[in-house]
Amino acid sequence: MTNHWIDLQNSDCILIMGSNAAENHPISFKWVTRAQEKGATLIHVDPRYTRTSAKADVWAGIRSGADIAVLGGMIKYILDNDLAFKEYVVHYTNASFIVGDDYKFDDGIFVGYDPKTKTYDKSKWAFAMDADGNPKKDPTLQDPQCVYQLLKKHYERYNLDDVSSMSGMSKDELVHLYETFTATGRPDKAGTIMYAMGWTQHTVGVQNIRSMAMIQLLLGNIGIAGGGVNALRGESNVQGSTDHCLLYHIIPGYLQTPKAAQPTLDDYNKAYTPVSNDPKSANWWQNYPKYSASLLKAMWMDDDPADAYQYLPRLDSGAASEYSWLTLFDKMAKGQFKGLFSWGMNPACSGANSNKTRKALTKLDWLVNVNIFPNETGWFWEGPDMNPEDIKTEVFFLPCAVSIEKEGSVTNSGRWMQWRYKGPDSPNGQKPDGDLMYELMHEIQALYKKEGGAYPEPITRLSWDSIATNGVFDPHKVAKLINGHFTRDVEIKGKKFKKGQQVPSFAFLQDDGSTCSGNWLYCHSYTDKGNMAARRDLSQTVEQAKIGLYPNFSWCWPVNRRILYNRASVDLQGNPWNPEKPVIQWTGPETKWVGDVPDGGWAPGTKYAFIMRKHGHGQLYGPGRADGPLPEYYEPLECPVKSHPFSSTLHNPTAISYDAEEKAVCDPKYPLVGTTYRVTEHWQTGVMTRNQSWLLETEPQVFVEMSPQLAELRGIENGEKVMVDSIRGSIWAVAIVTKRLKPFQIQGTEVHQVGLPWHFGWTWPKDGGDSANILTPSVGDPNTGIPETKAFMVNVRKA
Repeated sequence: MTNHWIDLQNSDCILIMGSNAAENHPISFKWVTRAQEKGATLIHVDPRYTRTSAKADVWAGIRSGADIAVLGGMIKYILDNDLAFKEYVVHYTNASFIVGDDYKFDDGIFVGYDPKTKTYDKSKWAFAMDADGNPKKDPTLQDPQCVYQLLKKHYERYNLDDVSSMSGMSKDELVHLYETFTATGRPDKAGTIMYAMGWTQHTVGVQNIRSMAMIQLLLGNIGIAGGGVNALRGESNVQGSTDHCLLYHIIPGYLQTPKAAQPTLDDYNKAYTPVSNDPKSANWWQNYPKYSASLLKAMWMDDDPADAYQYLPRLDSGAASEYSWLTLFDKMAKGQFKGLFSWGMNPACSGANSNKTRKALTKLDWLVNVNIFPNETGWFWEGPDMNPEDIKTEVFFLPCAVSIEKEGSVTNSGRWMQWRYKGPDSPNGQKPDGDLMYELMHEIQALYKKEGGAYPEPITRLSWDSIATNGVFDPHKVAKLINGHFTRDVEIKGKKFKKGQQVPSFAFLQDDGSTCSGNWLYCHSYTDKGNMAARRDLSQTVEQAKIGLYPNFSWCWPVNRRILYNRASVDLQGNPWNPEKPVIQWTGPETKWVGDVPDGGWAPGTKYAFIMRKHGHGQLYGPGRADGPLPEYYEPLECPVKSHPFSSTLHNPTAISYDAEEKAVCDPKYPLVGTTYRVTEHWQTGVMTRNQSWLLETEPQVFVEMSPQLAELRGIENGEKVMVDSIRGSIWAVAIVTKRLKPFQIQGTEVHQVGLPWHFGWTWPKDGGDSANILTPSVGDPNTGIPETKAFMVNVRKA
């Protein structure tokens, strides 16, 4: 989230799209309700009429997977009707940047595409540069190669007729949606977007979010109170786990995982440290070497960072198609993995194409499953169509403590790090994850020290005891190490620091090994002043109370800044666009910023607003994505149509897919659009909640929602058991016949959609059904690798 949940109350218009916040993030919806009580308009765009829809002022049904058509149409509406916040757009976005002559777009394909590798040469999308090495600009926005004009040209195809024909929304609904939300493109108004897995789990998931970010930049809604692009995380610490980078392509602090072609720390830093010749660009990533060196020092305290760099694993390439979840299990199914740690996860139900995932587990030599209840992954060998005598996999189950039985921090959707204290002891001597990890690695280190190995140093020299006290995992020590300390006496910026002293903020991190920090973004969270995440002080200044910043309650990365990009909330003189809801403000006579922690403390007008960007501007044109610098409409890889009106390129040409696996495209055997979702009563794959009788009573079995029209076509009654089939497998489900779903008119043809929750599995209850992910395809977004589980093709028939 660029903002935070409490800030939702400051919005004049809230668009929830790709989310059912009232049911899946009910605490966030408290603040949506507060905004409505103050006069805000709530818009919900979703394939189903949900509890969020019931509370909305405006609801519009959309066929799952058609979001970019609707959002592209909104961009066209803004540009055609001159609704952009022009002063904001000119000064704070790259709308004025001139794109190089190499850039081309033709019939759904950007220049630089290689059909053999299904990748783009992104150098073809570069900006035209001046003699000083900075992007050329046209502040009048008239140059035909400037970003603003390229936007107009790119989205001129997204007219109401074509958007309606693909989305299933009527033209009247589209116009009402566009009019209502774009009315926030004024200095005294604020609009926000709330989204979740409904946007990300697509082969164009990143571009869905990019589209909305572009809309928010055009309307001046980034950096302001009640604005932003706000992701609702699906678990209480998803934001924290992302920050600490439990993903293949990044290491803590959103630093890049090294590549095989970067043999030294210098090579690595040069590859990711942007250089800008523009004195007005803060170009904050120029500090990359300080953050990488401090991270390496935190991991290998006795080594120089340049030497410790050699211990890091390398990627052969950075493509999601090589290292993501989908490919991991594809390679596992081909026998290319010996073992798997499935820690706090249940991939036998949570992964797309679950039958494939379960078969992949049979190809392992060993599997370690760490969880709190028996589950489909740890017991896969007892599952449907499995014969234990034919399975070689040796399975180990480690029972662990639940969240309330351990101490530590979580970081919520709004980037607030909050410390949680231990409640009761775990039964039967079960241990928290940290203890299990610490003891396991301690034993591995001992074995390597005793027996050696091909390359033992990365393991034997790891500073593992720095996270324990008297041989027991210590969450406070971990939190302090993540913040970082000085490894020797130093003087920085005229201040003297002693060896062992906590680093006060990331501005003091160094690239010479004199500082360590397990994550530069969290440097300021546990200082000599104490554990900032444990604070519960509700006090605010008068300025902060106007929008509810609560800066003394918990802690927010970075440096306790509550609203990201807040330099864009003021004009070039430091005056808030909206004085009634100021995020920051430049005041005299002391000439300082008041309100939130400013996104850079320098005086107004001296630096560009978007300090994390190399050129200092919000990116309407984003040449770093795998599938194009501008979002383009493509159908899901399984879809009910053979063509669409925006180009002759049906699918995202860079999407992750596996040619050997069939897909249902306009297949009469699978005529229905399927989607998966959550319910309030269950959690993830249901491992915890399916084992709670009172929750199971409320949602006892897997169900499939369908419209009355579809039920009549299939002869299905409400409450009957039905079979839901895809090209990958079948599950039974209880039919819920409801007006919450409706058929869509797509290119003049009636298309039906059905929806299923994915919380069930065969272990318990015995009559609860199985995972909806048995139906979903092994296809994914080229940037992230996230599977497309929100739009796929199925059939429904009577059991």
